[in-house]
Amino acid sequence: MFGSLGFTELVLILFIVLIIFGAGKLPQLGEGLGKAIKGFKKSVHEADAIEAEAQAQALAQQQAATSPQPASPPSTQASVVSQPAAGVQPAPPA
Repeated sequence: MFGSLGFTELVLILFIVLIIFGAGKLPQLGEGLGKAIKGFKKSVHEADAIEAEAQAQALAQQQAATSPQPASPPSTQASVVSQPAAGVQPAPPA
């Protein structure tokens, strides 16, 4: 079952654990162990998903870098004329 551990060895280990932690703590230990295993499995699956997403993004960036970009027309800069804001009267010259 567990390699070279037989039934009597498992019963002995469970008996020692029962003596050390007591009957009241065993359900809490089992719950904590179950949560730890569940968290570990979840983190492993999330790491795989994150890694796959990163690879997809890298592939998309690589494809975007190698694809020809359309030429944009040269930009012309228009001069900006300052005009007073609406409702504001310019000050008379002194």
